Amino acid sequence: MAIRLDGKALAAQCRAEIAERVASLKAKGVTPGLAVVLVGDNPASQIYVRNKEKACAEAGIQSFPVLLPATATQEEVLAAVENLNRDERVHGILVQLPLPKGLDERAVLAAIRPEKDADGFHPYHAGKLMVGEETVVPCTPRGILMMLKTAGIPLRGKEAVVVGRSAIVGRPMAALLLREDCTVTVCHSRTADLAFHTKRADILVVACGQPQLITGDMVKPGAAVVDVGIHRVDGHVVGDVDAASVEPVAGWLSPVPGGVGPMTIAMLLQNTVEAAEHALS
Repeated sequence: MAIRLDGKALAAQCRAEIAERVASLKAKGVTPGLAVVLVGDNPASQIYVRNKEKACAEAGIQSFPVLLPATATQEEVLAAVENLNRDERVHGILVQLPLPKGLDERAVLAAIRPEKDADGFHPYHAGKLMVGEETVVPCTPRGILMMLKTAGIPLRGKEAVVVGRSAIVGRPMAALLLREDCTVTVCHSRTADLAFHTKRADILVVACGQPQLITGDMVKPGAAVVDVGIHRVDGHVVGDVDAASVEPVAGWLSPVPGGVGPMTIAMLLQNTVEAAEHALS
């Protein structure tokens, strides 16, 4: 039976450490600030933003919510980002995705000053990560790597398979695992014979957005399986992994909910505090 990769407990530990770092910054006259830009009234996005504001308050980080209507133009969104770039109280900027149709997400993300990019999505950081340099790392992959390392799961020389190639999770996760000396395969919707690849994985990270796609017969016995998905199916919350069939096979498994999600928010706070520390140095 798989060992649980408890992101909720680890995130609580991280947030306690972050609160100490915030207190140290405040003693030096600096209060870390995180700005969240929300365009439109997507209910899921509104929940995410509220959760981030609550987490900031608990850690002592100041929140600067910027709410724009779904009818906001590209120019209005870019102007809001530029205002935050200029605001010395703001150390981290996050644009809640997805943006409404008609807005250019890449242009908006690229407009954030790299030193204030709390999500690590700016092309500057993506490029540095891709060539193996230290940089701001996207929150979900950073949290996953911390979960794996904290659990003592061997990485060097291991076969890692990432299912999903998004710029938010899949691609940066693959780059991080490469940096840890894993042999990495990235699978996606056009991959032929997905199970052939997943059954070879010592570390399997699933971020494909399809409920319960990965089943127990697709997993190598003893593998570390990280489930990034979250869906509501027939009134139940499930991930991209069919936990019931995978748990008896895997060596480690992150639960949904309570696995990756709490770590993503913890890493967002950490990226913000690190930005404030760099601004002070």
